[in-house]
Amino acid sequence: MNLSLKIARKIHLYLGLTCGLIASISGLTGALYVWQPEIMAALNPQLLNVDSFNDISEEKLLKTSQTLYKTHQDSIGKIFLPYREQQSISIIFRDGKTFYYHPRTGELLGEKSASILFFEDLLRIHRSLGIPKIGKYIVGGSAILFFLFLLSSGFFLWWKKYNLNFKKGIKIKWKRNKKRFNYDVHKSLGFFFFIPLLIIAFSGAYFTYNTYYKKGLKVLDSFQNISLDKKITQENTLDIHQLLENPNKRYSLRAIYFPEASNPAYQFRYIQNRFIVPGLRKTRELKLNEMGKVLSSTSFYSDPLSEQIALQFYPVHIGEIVGLPGRILVFISGFIPVILFITGLRFYFWRERK
Repeated sequence: MNLSLKIARKIHLYLGLTCGLIASISGLTGALYVWQPEIMAALNPQLLNVDSFNDISEEKLLKTSQTLYKTHQDSIGKIFLPYREQQSISIIFRDGKTFYYHPRTGELLGEKSASILFFEDLLRIHRSLGIPKIGKYIVGGSAILFFLFLLSSGFFLWWKKYNLNFKKGIKIKWKRNKKRFNYDVHKSLGFFFFIPLLIIAFSGAYFTYNTYYKKGLKVLDSFQNISLDKKITQENTLDIHQLLENPNKRYSLRAIYFPEASNPAYQFRYIQNRFIVPGLRKTRELKLNEMGKVLSSTSFYSDPLSEQIALQFYPVHIGEIVGLPGRILVFISGFIPVILFITGLRFYFWRERK
């Protein structure tokens, strides 16, 4: 056996036993989370679904949000307007409780349910294994290793063995002994899902190492020759009531984050499409200090190319950028790491025993 094959096998083995396990957990939790909007809406119709929602204007949504703000004011931590599966308005209070309100009447619909809490915990496990502080670095680091070495070494081993016999490299013979069948499943699924897993791992690591990704993407800004919209400008000071009384013509208000000790600023986050649609993700963000002075204002249409690309990592990671087919592919791909991990583990123990 030549040296390159020997090294590739060792890399594939040891990373498979470590990163493969973490990738399996991330894959399974991510696969379930792909359908979170539909599951949440089905399980919580009394909190998230509103009759004739399409008849409610943007002006009415903002007016109801303003009324709720006036009512609760200092006790509010965050306000979330309708987005994805949620057609109601939700408020996270400073005591940690979350309540949902009708977007037309402001009527209280109820408190956060157990199923919503479950999916919040599921996302926490997906992103950090539920481990505070260091968990996201474990998951993000594993995604990088999975992307750079585990998948690459697997493809290298496949290519060395089957580049002259492609059909044999992708074929699964169902009527074989369990060892050979196990190996066929491992090498065939690894080949077919090489590109999807590569994209999911690379985009997933962004959420841990977004600062480094953005620095790397900045090299693209120098090649940008398209004419950007003029940077959105604001008055020296703005009032929260002004923003709630005057809808933005290009974006829909998604969330308001109120000042707190760790972040003494108002943050207004906007999204172009309130609900899931294929295509690019386009957002806007506005930050004000407690006196109403504008601290920063960003918009997809005036951002440099690097920022526009960075916004797409989420819809790419979850498949939404290409709509339902992309979400289905990501859902199926989420089960592949655990299948590869189990089949690889069985293959390893059979070889050791032999």
